[in-house]
Amino acid sequence: MGAARVAIGRVMLGTAFWGVMVAGITAQEAELPAISEPWQAVITGQIEAFRAKDAPSAFSFASAYFQSNFSSADAFFVSIIGSGYAPIMESRSHSFGAFRRIDENVVVQEVKLLGTDQSLYEAIYQLGQEEAGWRVQGVQLVKQPGLGI
Repeated sequence: MGAARVAIGRVMLGTAFWGVMVAGITAQEAELPAISEPWQAVITGQIEAFRAKDAPSAFSFASAYFQSNFSSADAFFVSIIGSGYAPIMESRSHSFGAFRRIDENVVVQEVKLLGTDQSLYEAIYQLGQEEAGWRVQGVQLVKQPGLGI
């Protein structure tokens, strides 16, 4: 499980120079996130799979790197929960913020999450274009001050 834990906890490339913009989630944003980029559908699909506790679907959105480092979708799911990413799984809603293309095959996307207890979180997703399409390569999650409505 050591390699799996490292895979989850790794810091995404390119985020060091990218300023994180923080904003509250409005009630309108909480309805359905506007999807304008193909990788945003991947993020939404994985978040919805996590919320539904659908390990195979959540795992299907993970990069080939993750898929080769976990023995099963269930092992991936349990590891994600144990690594501090439960706020994503337990979120009520999410919306998309800014994104930055690192190159034609890598993008960093800001995602705002609203927890069931009204807590605010920001997740920075790194996705890569793979043979199977856009896949999640890593996530950095930070609790934000304040409460969402």
